[in-house]
Amino acid sequence: GRVLEGGAAVCREAGIPIAGGHSIDVLEPIYGLVGLGLVHPQRVRRNADAQAGDVLVLGKPLGVGILSAALKKGILDAAGYADMLRYTTQLNRVGIALGALDGVHAMTDVTGFGLAGHLLEVCRGSGLSTRVNVAQVPFIEAAAKFALDGVVTGASARNWAAYGADVAWAPGAPEWQRHLLTDPQTSGGLLVSCSPDALQQVLNTFQHAGFAAAAAIGGMQARAQGQGSQLVCG
Repeated sequence: GRVLEGGAAVCREAGIPIAGGHSIDVLEPIYGLVGLGLVHPQRVRRNADAQAGDVLVLGKPLGVGILSAALKKGILDAAGYADMLRYTTQLNRVGIALGALDGVHAMTDVTGFGLAGHLLEVCRGSGLSTRVNVAQVPFIEAAAKFALDGVVTGASARNWAAYGADVAWAPGAPEWQRHLLTDPQTSGGLLVSCSPDALQQVLNTFQHAGFAAAAAIGGMQARAQGQGSQLVCG
């Protein structure tokens, strides 16, 4: 009953009516939701329409996967647990307002493939490359400390094995930062590709919606002739 009420409460917060459902007879308790909705055609923001010269903005800090790994190891303190819950339960309703901005060209969420993986999807879909200033990427403080101590997720290594060949990692850049850029996120932040003229409006929209860590982290650029899409980190 508490699981059902929890799901209903979040749906109410998101403005989603629960319109139906069904039950099945199995040994294990199973619960899930499917979301159906409508969007105005002129407000659709895909992950394949970024433009060269766009600025990239990330809405939430990275690291909830690492916090989850620390929780499983029994080394996550109360403050870290509170951070994990705060970021994973913060709804990305701000996407509605962002989709209404003319300067927003592309948008995606950061989930299981990590920031690097989902940004590469934007690059490939848009026929572009990208450069990320790692020093500007927001990290959850506790997650960064765990990463420095070698507490990371196995999924980050699998992510790197899957797409690391398309990432140019700066020589000498610390490995712990790479683990954060490939860290799988549960309910990660929105990643926005917008024109430079729209940057401040995008940041203000995030801030007004309660995303205090939102930051510009890099930009989109044309691919080098004869090369595929690439993510350059420095």
